[in-house]
Amino acid sequence: MKIGVTSQNFKTITGHAGKTRRFLIYSQDERGNIIEIERLYLPKAMSMHEFRGDRHPIDEFDILITAGCGDGFSRRMASRGVKVVTTSEVDPKVAVSLLLAGVSLPPAQPHEHG
Repeated sequence: MKIGVTSQNFKTITGHAGKTRRFLIYSQDERGNIIEIERLYLPKAMSMHEFRGDRHPIDEFDILITAGCGDGFSRRMASRGVKVVTTSEVDPKVAVSLLLAGVSLPPAQPHEHG
C-alpha cells in the first residue's frame, strides 16, 4: 500500500491538495514498520489543479492524506482510484500510523475554495 501525504515543506502535512507539488510517500516494511519510501516533487504543470492528462504519479497512491482540499478534488481523486483523507494532524508519520491502525484522524479545518 502506498500512502501519499501532501507536504510542501517535506516536514508537515499541508493543505491545498490540488495545488500541492510535494508529497511524502509511505509504505510498510515486511514487519509492518512505517517507512518513507519516496519524496515526490512535481513541476507546477503537474499539480492536480493544472493537470489534464490520463496518468499522473499520484495515481500510484492508494490513499492521500492532506490538511485540506475541496470536494471536487476528493471526487477527482476517487475517480482515479485514490482515497483522500483530510486531517488537522500535522505530523505525517503520526497520521500514517493512525490511519494504518484503523484510528480516525483528527478532522481537518474547513476548506474554503475561492
